[in-house]
Amino acid sequence: MTEPEFPDTPDFDLPGRPPDDLNGDLPDAAPVTIPDGARVWLVPTPVGNLGDITLRALEVLRAADAVACEDTRRTGALLTHLGIKKPLVRLDAHTMGRAPQVLERYARLAYVSDAGTPGISDPGAELVAAALAADVPVEALPGATAFVPALVLSALPTGRFTFEGFLPRSGRDRKERLSAVAARAETTVLYESPHRLHATLADLQSACGPDRAASVTRELTKRFEETVRGTLAELAARFESGVRGEIVLVVAGRPEGEPVGAEVDHAARARELAGQGLSTRDIRDLLIREGLRKNDAYALALQATSDA
Repeated sequence: MTEPEFPDTPDFDLPGRPPDDLNGDLPDAAPVTIPDGARVWLVPTPVGNLGDITLRALEVLRAADAVACEDTRRTGALLTHLGIKKPLVRLDAHTMGRAPQVLERYARLAYVSDAGTPGISDPGAELVAAALAADVPVEALPGATAFVPALVLSALPTGRFTFEGFLPRSGRDRKERLSAVAARAETTVLYESPHRLHATLADLQSACGPDRAASVTRELTKRFEETVRGTLAELAARFESGVRGEIVLVVAGRPEGEPVGAEVDHAARARELAGQGLSTRDIRDLLIREGLRKNDAYALALQATSDA
C-alpha cells in the first residue's frame, strides 16, 4: 500500500493587516455548519500532500456516522493522521451493489475515494444514484482533484477541454476512443497507470501523429512532482523504460487543417528506412521511438528488410 506523503511545513509571511486596496471588506470567518438529517457527502481527499484537506472536509468527516471508501486501509491511515475515528465501510467497484443497505444503516454517510474528488473515475457516481433513488440528499464538497492542476501545468489551451478518464485497455472501444482524441479540436485529459503509460503514449502517437503536443504529470503535490512537456514521440521515448506514480496525460487538440483520422503508416515507414539501408535492429529501434510496441516494431522491421 502506498501511504500518503506528509506535507512539509510551509513558511508563511503573514502581513499584519489586509492590503489597503481591500478596504477592510474581508468577511469574518464563519464556522462550518453541518445540516441535520440524513445525507451523503462526497468528500475530496488529498491526492498526495495531506495539507490539501479542507476545513469543511474535516468537519464533515467528524459529523458523519460512518465513512465509506474504496480501500479501508488507505482511508483508515488518513483518518488516523487527521485524528478522526469512524466506522469504515468498503464501497468500491466490486461492493457498490450493497450501497442501499449501507445507506439504510448509516443515515449520515461520508464517501471518499482513494484520492481526489469522489465521482471522477471511481464508483462514487453509483453511490450518488443509489442515494437519490432512496431520497437521500447528496452534497459534493469542492476540493482536491488531479486533472485540473495537470491541465493547467500542461501549458496547453484550457478554454475548452474533454476529460476522458481512463481509456479502455484494449479492443475496438480503445481504438474508437483514441480516434476521438485524435479528431477533437480541444485539449484532452486522461488518467493512466504507470505501467501502461508507454503503451498509451505509443497508441496516442499512432492515432494523433508523432508531433502532437502533450504533457505527462505525475506525483502531483508530492515531493517528486514532475511535469514533462513535448511531442507524443518525445514523451513515448522518455517514458519507454517505465515510471512511478499516478499519471495525468494531457494531449493537445487537432491542429487546424490537419485531416481527421490521419494515422502514421508504420509499414511504409519501415520500408522507407529499409530502402535507406538501415538494419532490422535500427529500424525496430526507430519504430519503437516513434510509438510502436516492441513486437510490432520488430515484425515490421523484419518484413521490410526481407523485402528490400
